[in-house]
Amino acid sequence: MIAYLAPLVVLLNGLAAGVLFGTQLGGWPLLAALPADRYVHAHAFFATRYDPAMPICLLGTLAGDIWLAAVSPHAVARGLFVVGAVLAVATITISLTKNVPVNKWVRTLDPDNLPADFADRDPRWRWGAWNQRRSALTVLALVANCAALTLLL
Repeated sequence: MIAYLAPLVVLLNGLAAGVLFGTQLGGWPLLAALPADRYVHAHAFFATRYDPAMPICLLGTLAGDIWLAAVSPHAVARGLFVVGAVLAVATITISLTKNVPVNKWVRTLDPDNLPADFADRDPRWRWGAWNQRRSALTVLALVANCAALTLLL
């Protein structure tokens, strides 16, 4: 079972890390540079594309890491799977408490009729900072999971 689950965890973690790393390279710089109305439109577009897949990838990574940490025959690999799980929990926590609420709020806005105080409430910089943190955590989880899988080969 380990021979099938460990590569699956690396795949799910890699997909999540790839999406988040991709947002750092392209999505976030685009969102940061857009005027407010175009930002709202683009952010809502991106969020509806990523939101269904990311929870599956992150929760799959977490569940797999926990299981692999419990059953792996290699002590160092077990420790690396624990590290992967902790980093996945941190990513999920940031997502649920910082990024998802912004995504939901932005989806309620009409780009052609933004609130008068939008400039004061513009969530881009907070969202971007938290997205950068969760991107780094997810990539670090991938490094830990790849190292653990390597030890099992």
